[in-house]
Amino acid sequence: MQKERIKQFAFLALFIILGFLAMQVPFSKIIGSNLKFNLFDFYGPIVGGFVGSTIGAVIVLIMQLINWAWHGFTTDAATLIRFLPVLFSVLYFAHKSKWTLLVPTICMIAFWAHPEGRIAWTYTLYWFIPIAMYFLHEKFIFARALGATFTAHAVGGALWIWVFNMNASLWIGLIPIVWKERGLMAIGITLTFLLFNFILKTINEKTAIKLPFIKLHLKFNLNTK
Repeated sequence: MQKERIKQFAFLALFIILGFLAMQVPFSKIIGSNLKFNLFDFYGPIVGGFVGSTIGAVIVLIMQLINWAWHGFTTDAATLIRFLPVLFSVLYFAHKSKWTLLVPTICMIAFWAHPEGRIAWTYTLYWFIPIAMYFLHEKFIFARALGATFTAHAVGGALWIWVFNMNASLWIGLIPIVWKERGLMAIGITLTFLLFNFILKTINEKTAIKLPFIKLHLKFNLNTK
């Protein structure tokens, strides 16, 4: 029992280290701030798929706190807002739940409640995607990834408009950009999940290391044999 706990702790620590390292590799600037999206946006959502929604969310929060400390506990609003969206994407990706449908719905209402949001209401049409992907959640990893990244987008958007009062014209101007950005993220999440699922399955089957605490997804494995 003690040996299994040590093994579990070691793997969770490895998840955290990999997440922290992924945060150090930027790939796209967040419009309206000095922050950047990074490889963690591909990696973070999948954690719950392997260790469960609650533990996954806790692990991702720990990753974020370590990264926050590493960069000097920056307290600007844009940095603090970045904490929440990925946590909700973890919950969405981890398992199919009707409760996750409340998140984009509440975000739409919150966005529309803002004066600028009422003008740029078409921006929130993207947030129907997590609701639609709910019905394909268990069939296609890409659908799950798409729902997760747009859940994060919804939470971030609802917070951003109230904290920064961004002009409606800017939100409307982002509409043709969002699908490219989030489409890339969904592809990244999908590929990252498939890679980790394959690696963990291979470790579990081909080595003496057994991972009973890790949820493997055999139907989504890269090796179909």
